[in-house]
Amino acid sequence: LRLHDDLMGTSLYLSYTIYSEYPVITRHARFEQDGEESVFIERAVSASVEFLDMDYDLLQLSGAWGRERYPKRRRLEMGHQGIQGICGTAGGAEQNPFIALLRPDATEDHGEVYGFSLVYSGNFLANVEVSTFDMTRLTIGISPENFTWKLESGESFTTPEVVMVYSEDGIGGMSRTYHRLYRSRLARGRWRDRPRPILLNNWEGTYFDFNEDIILKMAQEAANVGVELFVLDDGWFGARNDDRRGLGDWYCNLEKIPSGIGGLSRKIREIGLGFGLWFELEMVNKDSDLYREHPDWLIKTPGRVSCQTRHQYVLDYTRPDVVEHIYGMVSKILRESEISYIKWDMNRYMTEPFSDFYPPERQGEIMHRYILGVYSLYERLTREFPDILFESCASGGARFDPGMFYYAPQAWCSDDTDAHERCKIQYGTSIVYPLSFIGSHVSAVPNHQLGRVTPLGTRAAVAFFGTFGYELVLGKLREDELLAVKSQIDFMKRNRDLIQMDGDFYRLISPFERNETGWMVVSSDRSRAIALYVQTLNKVNASWIRFRLKGLDPQRNYKVRYRVENCGAGVLADTYGYSKKDALSKEFSAYGDELMNIGIPIDRMDLHMLGGDFAAILFEIL
Repeated sequence: LRLHDDLMGTSLYLSYTIYSEYPVITRHARFEQDGEESVFIERAVSASVEFLDMDYDLLQLSGAWGRERYPKRRRLEMGHQGIQGICGTAGGAEQNPFIALLRPDATEDHGEVYGFSLVYSGNFLANVEVSTFDMTRLTIGISPENFTWKLESGESFTTPEVVMVYSEDGIGGMSRTYHRLYRSRLARGRWRDRPRPILLNNWEGTYFDFNEDIILKMAQEAANVGVELFVLDDGWFGARNDDRRGLGDWYCNLEKIPSGIGGLSRKIREIGLGFGLWFELEMVNKDSDLYREHPDWLIKTPGRVSCQTRHQYVLDYTRPDVVEHIYGMVSKILRESEISYIKWDMNRYMTEPFSDFYPPERQGEIMHRYILGVYSLYERLTREFPDILFESCASGGARFDPGMFYYAPQAWCSDDTDAHERCKIQYGTSIVYPLSFIGSHVSAVPNHQLGRVTPLGTRAAVAFFGTFGYELVLGKLREDELLAVKSQIDFMKRNRDLIQMDGDFYRLISPFERNETGWMVVSSDRSRAIALYVQTLNKVNASWIRFRLKGLDPQRNYKVRYRVENCGAGVLADTYGYSKKDALSKEFSAYGDELMNIGIPIDRMDLHMLGGDFAAILFEIL
């Protein structure tokens, strides 16, 4: 659809894409300057949608570091309401670039829902305005905060795309549409349809305190239990022995790793594992060779002291020479090493959007040009190294957006790896994003973020519903715990096609509303499923639980098999004449309609024996 302003000589093209197999419309806009004079774009939304009444609730995904994407729901009121991200990384941990309007009676499974998800990793605004006539207008796109774009004669500017989903089957129906669409139409490349390798990341096991021998020992321990990929995190480069120095110097610290990254990668390959490497390519420390050589490469305000976060500064990715320099260092490592995975981190927000590279009248373009520079490096690396699996990360889940998933088909969901907290984070994240996008690991206890102790089986059960991996020192586990880890890895290898690629995800019980969490994945042909029940705090002398499922074939007779683990922190010894083996051996048959209406009976003694607080049971439905 073309709109034209004769006075300014500017054309606006509104582009719609309709998907015959999904209740989805995508929209973006393109400005073209046909006139002889330049114009300044001060507001460029991707979509503006009118609703004839105001009888809606607003749903958003908000939070903070360590508790990302909590669902928040509120009634629409007169005037403006909405969400905005102005930190340079979409909405950061605080606001995800997603918003939905739903009827007040809409639930997880019933009612009308309209979802809006912006395919963009920069600053955004999603605004809802209710007029004096009780009509509603929703707009979503690039935030106008610190944004202008000078459009010269003959030039064009294209907005990010917004993905609009309609559901008459509640929030869950909207979610499953987003999951199917994003798995097949947003993610791309050779990893789009491939299950994710089970990995061990050394970060929480060693932090900066490691050497080559320690890493090789961890890799061998990982191979012994069936792990497929070892990831070396922060601390391998430059003078990086803490977070105050080294960022930007993307060459190996030979004091830590005498064999170099190439030699280490080949040694880990000989052990039988793939090798992954951590980068933070957009950042620099002042104590680095890169900064000493190019102090002008920072995004900063002229004449003022630059603001630092985590002792680091933001490189000016609006400059092609900066992007080219970083590309040269990274591509050299990738060519000389056997690397199959990259974790691309970004650990601070942008606070001073100014670039010496551009004249004053173009400073409003900096935030958008920055993210275009990031995209350009992603595009170049993914094209040149198509077999490498890229994982996005930003202080955990602060850049969890569709723009990133176009290049990196998975992202670290949160730095908070506590199983109970992850129930909330992954529950909220699943409202828009499929499980194959959600980075989820089993970490040590007491948990490094909270100090909480949860059973090993619960930590694994929650992490199964994502990409799955470990973030601990396997050599510190007891023998029974190592056997449990082997069993967990075997389970994930058998079921990751269902969990990550084929299955439909159903949220059963919200951890935000009850003392428990439940969700499940059902195969596309409804022949099998995996369900998870997690208890928060234990109860004394409480009734049995009826755990109702969803998405099954009502007429199919299923076999239900319990999967629990009786080892690790918090698990009780045999007592009261009740053995842990009793909780391991349960199996029964039931029709789909029975499982969905009556539910699976859960004996609280099973939960008590499995640790009580934070106990979990997985159910295989075959």
